[in-house]
Amino acid sequence: MERVTLRIPKQQIEEVERMVDTGEFPNRSEAIRSAVREMLNEHDGEAAGDRNRPWAKV
Repeated sequence: MERVTLRIPKQQIEEVERMVDTGEFPNRSEAIRSAVREMLNEHDGEAAGDRNRPWAKV
């Protein structure tokens, strides 16, 4: 595995921490890996012409 450093808004990391605290994920890293896997799975399922990426909207 490779290490990636990123910045996440405090409110979002607090939500991730809650998921860890409630046992939904064993740690932050696994929660974030799960989110990336989900994003990639959604991307793979999109039609080639449909590039709607709600996660990339600013």
